[in-house]
Amino acid sequence: MMNKQKFIDKFMAAFVLLAMFKIIGIVAQLFHESFWSVVGTLAIFLIVAFIILMVIASLKDKEQNKQNSRRGGAAGGNFYLENSLFDRIRSKYEDLAQKYIEEKDYKKAAKVYMNLLQDYYRGAKTLEDGGFYNEAAAVYLKKLKNKSDAAHCYEKAKQYKKAIDLYKEMEQKEKVGDLYKEINDLKNAHIYYQMVAGDYTTNSQMVKASLVYRKKMEKPEEGQKVLLKGWEEDKDAFNCLNNYFANIFDVKKLETEIQNIYERIPAHKKMIYLEAMKHEFKKDPKLQSVTRKIAYEIVAEKVESRSEIVNELKHFNPNDEVILKDISRFKTGRNKMFNH
Repeated sequence: MMNKQKFIDKFMAAFVLLAMFKIIGIVAQLFHESFWSVVGTLAIFLIVAFIILMVIASLKDKEQNKQNSRRGGAAGGNFYLENSLFDRIRSKYEDLAQKYIEEKDYKKAAKVYMNLLQDYYRGAKTLEDGGFYNEAAAVYLKKLKNKSDAAHCYEKAKQYKKAIDLYKEMEQKEKVGDLYKEINDLKNAHIYYQMVAGDYTTNSQMVKASLVYRKKMEKPEEGQKVLLKGWEEDKDAFNCLNNYFANIFDVKKLETEIQNIYERIPAHKKMIYLEAMKHEFKKDPKLQSVTRKIAYEIVAEKVESRSEIVNELKHFNPNDEVILKDISRFKTGRNKMFNH
């Protein structure tokens, strides 16, 4: 079995051989990369190679000092020595990368992470942090197969068409629409926004669909149609109605619309409408008359089957002490009637 000293000697010989091949490979890059880029890579490698040789030499000296006093346990010792050696080399790489980051030399730091530590994610993140978005995107895409981070980097680099292609592959339609809008291609932007609105409508998410029409496509009338459709088809009815009213800014027009929708409301939706009237009553004094009238009609219609509905009247008469007493008397009278 090979002892520790032989292991170190063989490791050093192997490392020197590999270093020679690496240097030849780096020099060969001159055929397809710029001179200074290759020189930079070579400089990093030589620094790291020197560090590794120092670590190996240090371990070799220590082992020579201990060789006469320690015998046996060669296999366990070799395992410990390998771990110790590689941990120390890795630590030196980490320190070197951190040093380059502190010096704002993000490209060199990224090369240490990727070439020496085989950590492509940290390499890409370092390039991104340094503002080298195209280079970072290439690493995310080619080495990590991470389309999301690559698209985000292309977006930062204002390489919108490359970002759009990736977002299309990931079926992020709203993002595709946003980027088409960013480059003033409104025709394609609206095609993708329409897809998004259609998906929301299919999933009964009518409020979200209306927001796409209003905010993204600047088509408020289409947004209102979707909300009205949601109200009529019982797809998140209350929120659709609440948003529909919130988007009507002319008080007179809102008053008319409140009355018009009430006139064609089915019986099973009247309690939802009563809840909506509480919000509209508080919105503007000019709406108090129509909302109070509708509330009284709904309460009068439902009170026989659900007497507790009279409590709703206090929301439409917040400062009226008399109505609170009337409600109390009504409830007491009903209780007496049922007790006899």
